Amino acid sequence: MIEKLKPDERLDDLHRKGYKIIQNEAMFCFGMDAVLLAGFCNIRTSDVVLDLGTGNGIIPLLVEGRFGPKHITGLEIQEANVDMAKRSVQMNQLEEKINIIQGDIKEADNLLPLSNYDVVTCNPPYMDAGKGITNELSAKTIARHEVLCTLEDVISQASRLTKVGGRFYLVHRPHRLIDIITLLRANKMEPKRLKMVHPKIGSEANMVLIESVRQGNPFLKVEKPLIVYTSEGTYTDEIYSIYGY
Repeated sequence: MIEKLKPDERLDDLHRKGYKIIQNEAMFCFGMDAVLLAGFCNIRTSDVVLDLGTGNGIIPLLVEGRFGPKHITGLEIQEANVDMAKRSVQMNQLEEKINIIQGDIKEADNLLPLSNYDVVTCNPPYMDAGKGITNELSAKTIARHEVLCTLEDVISQASRLTKVGGRFYLVHRPHRLIDIITLLRANKMEPKRLKMVHPKIGSEANMVLIESVRQGNPFLKVEKPLIVYTSEGTYTDEIYSIYGY
């Protein structure tokens, strides 16, 4: 049974196996970065996956729809997001495949088994705390700004939770790339693949996708850039493919 949507909620189609997701614009609806991160992953059907800061459960749903791994856990601190994510999982009849739990990323190593996950993913807050935010910790502020967790928190926890040889997938902003690589190596996570995302040909990159391997050997592959829009302003074929259209 599909539970009745709450006020201000809507149902969106994910174009993967008929899955749908409950969203609320007053909270923080998922964006292209989550879709591109899920598309950047390499995940096997035998993998056990963890998504840190899962929001309304978008990455677990996309990963399940695209790869069908053994199991996915989503960790999220905001109660309203946890509620939406759980209802989306139930609506798609995925209770045996996806588990949503409430908790703080900074405490993830106390909430979840260490060195347990084949794959960890995260679409973290991008913006530094204190830049353009109000005193009110709204749902959107928490999603966008490093007020409840920092990049260092995310990477250190991912390292503790990933198996040796397991993979960590992160999407972030290019201006933090040096910080990201420095923190990854400091936490025994070796960068292995990197892809820049550009809005259009000739524009600066506005996203970076990174795969790292816990205790992996040094060797970084820089993949060809991903271009979002054609010169006509429509999505490129690669973007349509990632979205599943």
